Amino acid sequence: MSMTEGVLTGFTVAVTAERRRDEMAALLTRRGARVVTASAIAIVPLADDEALHAATAACIGLAPDLVVATTGFGFRGWLEAAEGWGLGDQLREVLGRARIVARGPKPCGAIRAAGLSEEWAARTESTDEILQRLLAEGVAGLRIVVQEHGEPQTAFVSALRGAGAAVVEVPVYRWVLPPDLSPVRRLAEQITAGQIDAVTFTSAPAAKAFLQVAGESAPAAVDRLGSGAVLAACVGPVTAAPLADRGIPVVMPARYRLGALIKTVTDELPRRSVKLRVAGSTLEMRGHAVLIDGEPHTLAPAAMAILTSLAARPGVVVSKDQLIAALPRGNDGHAVDVAVARLRTALGSGRHIETVIKRGYRLRLDEPAA
Repeated sequence: MSMTEGVLTGFTVAVTAERRRDEMAALLTRRGARVVTASAIAIVPLADDEALHAATAACIGLAPDLVVATTGFGFRGWLEAAEGWGLGDQLREVLGRARIVARGPKPCGAIRAAGLSEEWAARTESTDEILQRLLAEGVAGLRIVVQEHGEPQTAFVSALRGAGAAVVEVPVYRWVLPPDLSPVRRLAEQITAGQIDAVTFTSAPAAKAFLQVAGESAPAAVDRLGSGAVLAACVGPVTAAPLADRGIPVVMPARYRLGALIKTVTDELPRRSVKLRVAGSTLEMRGHAVLIDGEPHTLAPAAMAILTSLAARPGVVVSKDQLIAALPRGNDGHAVDVAVARLRTALGSGRHIETVIKRGYRLRLDEPAA
């Protein structure tokens, strides 16, 4: 068994990505997480994209002095689409005569794979670094092509034009809202209901789209992200920006890569779990399960709600009225008794939860777990 296998058992993680969604889901599932997928955006197929075709023709006609490549996936897709339109040789020819700068190592790989070479690459993998360097060098009178990465680079392009450059924007793999928004709306409802522990974002357009759809259908989901009750994990600062603008705290890896994002989630979620010493055992509270001395016990929603409510006030008697309010569907005192009985069965012992006659229930707390 690998060191990561099962480390996310009991947690539910949402994936909002469209591209590499299945890969992310597989990595998280391998670590024991329950995965919910809800692509917040859809990619316009390159071969059918009239805007990209027109921009490619404009690029060839412009004969650019400088090309800014922002993503490896986008740069490869652009060349492949151009091949399909019979423009591949012409595009490679004009790119070969231009200076090419890259936003990090991934576009460098795509540039070299196409038989081209970059002049330099941004170490920070940000367009801000590229802009600062180009403005310092001077761009007045230059013809520049900017390969977008999912949405217009408005501020970047405006700054170049303001400095005297002629700029053509190439809208590679444009994002649009998916035709069916029900999975995203359902995810927002699950977040509101406390059924999601973390949401992952791999692009700024996906973050913006999620906030838009959730804000319209389930504003409380955005509030839960904003409160930190649900972990928002982003692949990098560009992706995180729309969330940060809404005051939502985010975590992100030091290296802006998918594998590093998964590791960040893998490290962070167990760190946030509540651990208690109860009746001689260590109880670790997770999203839909509890670990007793490291062994997972998956709980039904009502049982999990009862245990979560008791764990929020460890060692304190929690009244039936308070527990009724904690149940997913409310109900009455009898429903609490039934849920407690099922919880004890699921935990494999009645020793963890004490009945306090005519008052309620409490955890048999030893001392806080280290």
